Amino acid sequence: MAKAKAPAASGGEKVVATNRKAYHDYHIEEELEAGIALTGTEIKSIRAGRVNLRDAYARIENGELWLIGMHISPYEHAGGYFQHDPDRPRKLLVHRNELNYLRNRVEAKGYTLVPLRLVLRKGLAKVDIGVARGKKTYDKREAMAERDARREMERALRQR
Repeated sequence: MAKAKAPAASGGEKVVATNRKAYHDYHIEEELEAGIALTGTEIKSIRAGRVNLRDAYARIENGELWLIGMHISPYEHAGGYFQHDPDRPRKLLVHRNELNYLRNRVEAKGYTLVPLRLVLRKGLAKVDIGVARGKKTYDKREAMAERDARREMERALRQR
């Protein structure tokens, strides 16, 4: 008789990596979930949490959505022959109508596709892609000032 699997935390979802810089540099208009085409050593490294989304972005080329600049460290327990390229472009899996929608947003209105977080859902790696518009420097300063003011108010309320 097979042993039952332990339930994963929060309904089978585990956030592996987040792109905090994306929230700092962009106004995120909306989010979309996409699957990723990976090799065996890549998914093992992702499960170990050895992934970086900092300089990554998505691009539409030849009717396909590609994630460029995501770094997945080599898997430690695999031999050199079976290792993957850490910085190779990875194909994102979305429905055709979602791809057409993203293409229209990016081409017509000047939006950028930015990965926001990498999540393991039901054992599959998914990327949450944000349709984003770049922030100007003064917008970043404004956001920091608002955050500091909110912190000060919370601190003052706690001290009462």
